[in-house]
Amino acid sequence: MSEKLAVVILNWNGKSWLEKFLPSVIRFSGKADIYIIDNLSTDDSIAYLEMQFPAVKIIRNDKNYGFAGGYNEGLKKVKAEYYCLLNSDVEVTENWIEPVLELFEKNPQISAIQPKILSFHNKEQFEFAGAGGGLIDNLGYPYCRGRVFDDLEEDKGQYDDEAEIFWASGCCFFIRSKDFWDHKGFDERFFAHQEEIDLCWRLINSGRKIYYTGKSKIYHVGGGTLNKQSAQKTYLNIRNNLSMMVKNLPFPKLVWLIFFRLCLDGVAGIYFGLKNGFPHLWAVVRAHFGFYAQLPGTLKLRGKNQIKNYYQSKYLIFKHFLG
Repeated sequence: MSEKLAVVILNWNGKSWLEKFLPSVIRFSGKADIYIIDNLSTDDSIAYLEMQFPAVKIIRNDKNYGFAGGYNEGLKKVKAEYYCLLNSDVEVTENWIEPVLELFEKNPQISAIQPKILSFHNKEQFEFAGAGGGLIDNLGYPYCRGRVFDDLEEDKGQYDDEAEIFWASGCCFFIRSKDFWDHKGFDERFFAHQEEIDLCWRLINSGRKIYYTGKSKIYHVGGGTLNKQSAQKTYLNIRNNLSMMVKNLPFPKLVWLIFFRLCLDGVAGIYFGLKNGFPHLWAVVRAHFGFYAQLPGTLKLRGKNQIKNYYQSKYLIFKHFLG
């Protein structure tokens, strides 16, 4: 390994985000190497980077592989002991890296870590995508400390701890490179959304740990690629969540839970349709057909690590529901 840490930003037509936030990354990232993986952008992102930030290393993908595939492809060319996968719409802060590296060094069993994630637009409030660390309930729905559904808490120091969590947010995802490749990276079929939860679940099922540290903080805009209200985001979240459960849940819990979830998704589709319009109802229908289309491949990806007690974190407030 040539370097300790590589900060890696995936870009697709994100020049405006790079203009706004890359300077803070360069300023506060010390000796870390900084990479931009470009998913064949059609704007002038690359020309801008070459002119304004010649020290930043650029990796050019030959097409838009999405979030999951884009990182898998680009990271093949990054040599470091640790990766930090960072969204382009993130403002980092002074001393954001050191607490994470210290936690890695202190506990070799930790595979992935996320910092405290606050809203760029309201810096006293947690941000939707990760907040104070990701958890999952007994129906397979992800949530966070500091955020349940759309309800976000103010940051009053309640999550300034270091805690074991179930998943680390993809908007600022630190991981040991060895663990990333030993577990074959992200599932590229997901394209985007929940691929980091799936990877964390696979890591946990193999005996590794996921952590959060409140000693590091960042500010995230959110919705930089797909708005939270996007029907396509609804489609990807539901399809990928169902596939993730099939990959990682043990039998027989998997069978009844998938059936129950399909029923709940039907109800949710009606609600989404009434609240946000027909495209969101149709997105739920498409998600189910997408899940069925992926199912043969998903079943092949089930490994030998679907352990009986798949809820590993003592912080899961729903872990006794439906158990």
